[in-house]
Amino acid sequence: MGKYADRHFLVSPWRVEEEGFDPAYAEVGESVFSLGNEYTGLRGYFEEGYSGPRLQGSYLSGVYERRELQPSGYLGMLPFTEFMVNTVDWVYCRITCNGVPLDLAHQVVEEFQRTLDLRTGVLTRSFTWRPDENTRLRLRFERFLSMEREQLGGQSVEVEVLEGSAEVAVTAGLDFSRPHVSAEENLFNEISADADGTFCEISAVTRRTGQSVWADARFSRSGVPAPKEEKKSANQFHAVLTEGECFALRRVAALVCARDEAERETFSARREEARHALETADYDNLKQGSADWWARQWALSDIEIEGDDENQQGIRFCIFQLHQTLHRAGYSAVIGAKGLTGEAYNGNTFWDSEVYCLPFYLFNNPSAARSILQFRYDTLPQAKERAAALDCRGAFYPVATISGRECCDLWQHASLQLQASTGVAYGLWSYAHITRDDDFLYRQGAEMLVEISRMLASRGGFDPVTGRYGFCGVMGPDEFQMMVNNNAYTNFMGKKTFLFTLDTLAALEERRPEEYGALSARLALSREELSDWADKAERMYLPLGEDGLFEQHDGFFRLPHVDVSTIPAEEFPLYHHWTYDRIYRNDMLKQPDVLMFMTLYGSEFTDEQVAVNYDCYEPRCIHESSLSPSVHSILAARLGRMDKAEAYFRFATRMDLDNYNRNTREGLHTTSIAGGWMNIVYGFGGLRSDGEVLSLSPRIPSGWKGYSFSLLAGGGVLRVMVRQGSVTLARESGAPLEILLWGRRVTVTAAGLTERSGET
Repeated sequence: MGKYADRHFLVSPWRVEEEGFDPAYAEVGESVFSLGNEYTGLRGYFEEGYSGPRLQGSYLSGVYERRELQPSGYLGMLPFTEFMVNTVDWVYCRITCNGVPLDLAHQVVEEFQRTLDLRTGVLTRSFTWRPDENTRLRLRFERFLSMEREQLGGQSVEVEVLEGSAEVAVTAGLDFSRPHVSAEENLFNEISADADGTFCEISAVTRRTGQSVWADARFSRSGVPAPKEEKKSANQFHAVLTEGECFALRRVAALVCARDEAERETFSARREEARHALETADYDNLKQGSADWWARQWALSDIEIEGDDENQQGIRFCIFQLHQTLHRAGYSAVIGAKGLTGEAYNGNTFWDSEVYCLPFYLFNNPSAARSILQFRYDTLPQAKERAAALDCRGAFYPVATISGRECCDLWQHASLQLQASTGVAYGLWSYAHITRDDDFLYRQGAEMLVEISRMLASRGGFDPVTGRYGFCGVMGPDEFQMMVNNNAYTNFMGKKTFLFTLDTLAALEERRPEEYGALSARLALSREELSDWADKAERMYLPLGEDGLFEQHDGFFRLPHVDVSTIPAEEFPLYHHWTYDRIYRNDMLKQPDVLMFMTLYGSEFTDEQVAVNYDCYEPRCIHESSLSPSVHSILAARLGRMDKAEAYFRFATRMDLDNYNRNTREGLHTTSIAGGWMNIVYGFGGLRSDGEVLSLSPRIPSGWKGYSFSLLAGGGVLRVMVRQGSVTLARESGAPLEILLWGRRVTVTAAGLTERSGET
């Protein structure tokens, strides 16, 4: 694989811990110790300030800015791009003792410890500090974001004198003054600011998109307003302490934003509601309420691994981050490639949300899953505008977006990748297939499917020699192959989209003829158009050899070969070390392509077909994408190649914890995190969810004593417990559920059932 773990954090089943401060891992730690609650995200930066390298990020979902792009003489190029913007630092504080400012970039501290408790979502940090030779202090910081009241968060700062005496001064408040790192400028204009010693508030607006953000903080003790600084609102607190005494300051803060016209109309009222919430909020009760929320979530979605603490920590970290990214679906379903943990990829959601992230929510939080697709329906007009800009009919969904508009300024991705559109169609199919939510499929999904199929029908073409249909000049999931013809993934998913659209429309016409008639009239849908889609699906070219091997695209097998195992780990990421054109002129894969659709539609391929394709493409893959390890692990487990399955599983679940790609500092890899969950459920658990009923074929790594997971399925909870030599299934709620277990139909009831197996 050419990559290895860079282990820094301690291994613990329910915690992420750091002992001793190493500046080399400061930015990595900021990402790993990020907190989020879907509404807002806060990197794990030092709130007291740090003059070393850092990305001091505090984000609000859906708050973004715009950057104009250089005009192009070519049609279809973007006039501007949009990106998630760094907002208010609501944990801002500065600490001095005996006149010495605290800055871990310049002062030596001892007994440094930082802990993220995955059970409760509380981040703590402590260390001892000698500001001078006569004084020794212990400092303790704590922060959390409420999972029940997402606009609220809490922070605690404690300074205890262990030796000597200390004059402590703390400035604490709200800060809008920081520059956005990637834009290299501050992107907010201050509107108002106020402070009176016990509270502070500030309001600002983004310069170009005109989105408003308001923040308010209430403190546990009285101070005095700090001298006015531009784009800051703060209070100052002083204390003179002797040995054994402690200074403690707590705050509860609220954040409110107005991202669109509807939110602007209610902005004033929501600010007043937040003020009232702060006046009545109690720090301890708010923290406990959030911990209780986590306890309820872990009761359903925990995955337990017995006998492997590294992977136990890794998979719980993944589940924790997925809940932090999206859980209530009340604010925005934009799942950024880095979640709310960093500015890389501009906070945009990518085509992989419906492919990688959706499965977790389907089986743990279906309403959140629906919100992902609702976002795509709400932004269908923008997708239609994009299709028109690319000389296509229908809807061309963006590869990367935060508002529904295409935000990828690389034309070879924005114009050549069709998998965002087919990914939306796949997400609709998965959601409808698993939840049986026909209302959403017929009332929102059908229209999306029609417009996606129109795009596919206008974007492709027929081979004049063979008469086969396919897509030319595309880029598939493997982004190391550009402007290719008949990419296997693109053609396969295009065929599936046509067929699902036709099936959906036929079912709608049969079951709800009035709704079908209204949809057909509104969209000007004709029988001739449906026949055209059926013909193109039937004649879709799939580059399949007699041996069952798919050629990734026309001519792929004639490309020069690169032995990826010989590439030094120091050359990763390749985009930073290889010239751009060098990456494209060989048979090296960035990420799975053929293996991707064989994972999504696993029930349609035999083990023999999977094996021949795995043996071809796995050695060629460099795993430069976080999408890659989980797919390889899932298929390796299916084939019984458990050594590879375990290695790729650890790569996926611990990609950020162990900084495999040497870029954790930029933010966490949300899709790899989602893939870690898929590794357990679809890989070792052998789940296939694309058949008539759910199918399980569990395997267990030889070093594990057991593992277990739960799925929301069929209106209740299915519990799966795997041990060496046996599998136990139990219906913890809901009616009895019929599934396939190792290909045999069984019914799972509350009484449960246990099957013996030799599978390992």
